[in-house]
Amino acid sequence: MSYLENIRKHGRNANPFFCMMGIDIVRYEAGTAVLKMQVRPDMHNGVGWLQGGMLVALADEAIALALYSLLKENEGIATISESTSFVKGVREGVIVAEAKIIKKGRRVAFAEAEVFIDNGEKMMLSRTSAAFAVTVKE
Repeated sequence: MSYLENIRKHGRNANPFFCMMGIDIVRYEAGTAVLKMQVRPDMHNGVGWLQGGMLVALADEAIALALYSLLKENEGIATISESTSFVKGVREGVIVAEAKIIKKGRRVAFAEAEVFIDNGEKMMLSRTSAAFAVTVKE
């Protein structure tokens, strides 16, 4: 069963990381994906802010899901590079990652995601750009 088939059948239970972090799948289609996650105190750093890696991880998972929506049956992916700029910190609330694939070639895909706080207004917390190798399974 492919990753997307598993996601369609089991939702977040198809991905152990989604379960551990409490990540919910909002939608994924045609090169885009939206994920959300409740900020919990056990995700804070030592001074009470959401640890930055949580923003990166949510963005990375959204990008991967967006990219999987474009892959052929015999294709897989592996991260080549990823860069995140942090704009604002957060201590609580629901954060949302919106990912889109900029270009998917035969061997490399380029993507970006923005993470926002979902508090009635869209306040950006971080922006991630990534490149993925597109692998072919034989």
